[in-house]
Amino acid sequence: MRGSTYARRALATRRAKVVAVAEPDPVRRERFAEEHGIPPEHVFADWRDLAAAGKLADGMIIATQDAEHAEPAVAFAGLGYHLLLEKPMATTEADAAGIVEAVERAGVMLAVCHVLRYTPYTRMLKELIESGRIGTPISIQHLEPVGWWHFAHSYVRGNWRREAESGPVLMSKSVHDIDWIIHVMGELPARIGSFGRLSHFRPENKPAGASDRCLTCPVEKTCAYSAKRLYLSCLGDPDLEAWPLGAVTPDRTEDGVLAALRDGPYGRCVYSGDNDVVDHQVVNMEFPSGATGSFTMTAFSPYAQRQTRIFGSTGCVEGDGIQLQVRDFVTGELETFSTSDAHKAQDGRHDEGDAALADAFIAAIATGDPSALSTDGEESLASHRVVWAAERARHAGTINDVPHDHASDSASHPASHPESHTPAKGTATR
Repeated sequence: MRGSTYARRALATRRAKVVAVAEPDPVRRERFAEEHGIPPEHVFADWRDLAAAGKLADGMIIATQDAEHAEPAVAFAGLGYHLLLEKPMATTEADAAGIVEAVERAGVMLAVCHVLRYTPYTRMLKELIESGRIGTPISIQHLEPVGWWHFAHSYVRGNWRREAESGPVLMSKSVHDIDWIIHVMGELPARIGSFGRLSHFRPENKPAGASDRCLTCPVEKTCAYSAKRLYLSCLGDPDLEAWPLGAVTPDRTEDGVLAALRDGPYGRCVYSGDNDVVDHQVVNMEFPSGATGSFTMTAFSPYAQRQTRIFGSTGCVEGDGIQLQVRDFVTGELETFSTSDAHKAQDGRHDEGDAALADAFIAAIATGDPSALSTDGEESLASHRVVWAAERARHAGTINDVPHDHASDSASHPASHPESHTPAKGTATR
């Protein structure tokens, strides 16, 4: 589904053409091939078959499940493809480092999908800080309100519900945010601590009389996490039919939705599943400059844009993903900057970032100049290592040092040089 987002951007702008696809689901595979006019000989059920066909294009979008990123990334880098890799890079530090080594060895470009870096909101915030509008940044507070139904969809019923299969939520969901904090503050943390647990989506919190599936549950109508209410309400809305409903079933009818909920994972009671990832977490950071930061991820919120406060020596800025308000400590004045469509502030999407990232990747390929990309492989690996350090701190109940290498010096700078058997999806672009 994420790969389709970037591919559609290429199609819409006509700056690139999708020439091949690997997709295990036959319905999605057929629809995708038809949408992009891909000839049958370039339509595959498994990425390995696509790789065996040799180099068919200039770039490759890797949008497999998280645990299946490393093997195709290394393989396609070895074939000479420039890579657009969905976040997180991989589910282990060794695999992520192996990807960076592979792209450097092949001399290809690697862009990890840190889409929050590419929004007009982020660009304006960076400009305000770098121009000195709040003086020296001293502290940052950042909140990711995942949304009660979104968390239930993806992290209780969905593919990211178990840490052993997809990694911790801090990596699968919030590496976006840790990377963004590093980008905005301009430095990697030096020390980090974290607390979080699975508090609510547990068997002991199951309402009295509830059954194991929403369609047969006598308390479904009063449950905040009713799958029937959520997914039937998506019908008729093209955006919601694409996601989240598109992950549940390709049949966009009431009968199709009910059939999927009757037998599939998305109809399970949120209190009777096999999920084990945390549903709320905080991360505290200390930077080499002495600045501090805190990040909060919570399931128990509306589905909304991130919210941020940055406190500086001569001013502060507060933002909601769309609007920024800057308070000047000298004059006392409050100035407001709007960066996008206010509607997007309510629905939590990062469509503009998705589009800008796809455009940047295509431009980098077309020109051979990676400066359009906000990160390279080493910088992305560095932000992922911060997440792994935070997770080690959470599990051990410690404050951990964050390992630094030469990538720490590039935390706030654009990339300036090219990166010297389960069926899974890949998309080739040219």
